[in-house]
Amino acid sequence: MLTVEHASDLAAHAGQAIGHSGWVEITQVAIDDFARLTGDDHWIHVDVERAAREMPGGKTIAHGLYVVSLMPRMQRDIYKVEKRGRGLNYGYDRLRFVLPIPVGSRVRLSLTIVEAAPHARGTRLTSEASMEMEGADKPAIVARHIMLIENP
Repeated sequence: MLTVEHASDLAAHAGQAIGHSGWVEITQVAIDDFARLTGDDHWIHVDVERAAREMPGGKTIAHGLYVVSLMPRMQRDIYKVEKRGRGLNYGYDRLRFVLPIPVGSRVRLSLTIVEAAPHARGTRLTSEASMEMEGADKPAIVARHIMLIENP
């Protein structure tokens, strides 16, 4: 884990891969919960029997936005800023769902710092985020994540 005192210290790591999170298993319970919360109950996500008959590989697949929502939690495995205020998601650029993620898969987050730029309230951190799926030869999800880490 990379630990820095201030968010601005992340600028020294621009252009560097800073690590991976731990692996997280994608379960049907989590997929079903996300479907209930968002109303996205398309059968490819929640109908296990139909997926067994009609989906490649015979499994339901996770919602791409569910897996993206795991990124903030997974970032905590990769880096820590000791002296900071709030962390606010600013957004994602170039978000792409490259591979479907079948139920039972394990995923982890890989981060590369693009820049840590001064902002009136703190530091605007931009990183390249790749959600890797165990056993896959390319990332399942890629995005450029932008967040504001406020001063303490």
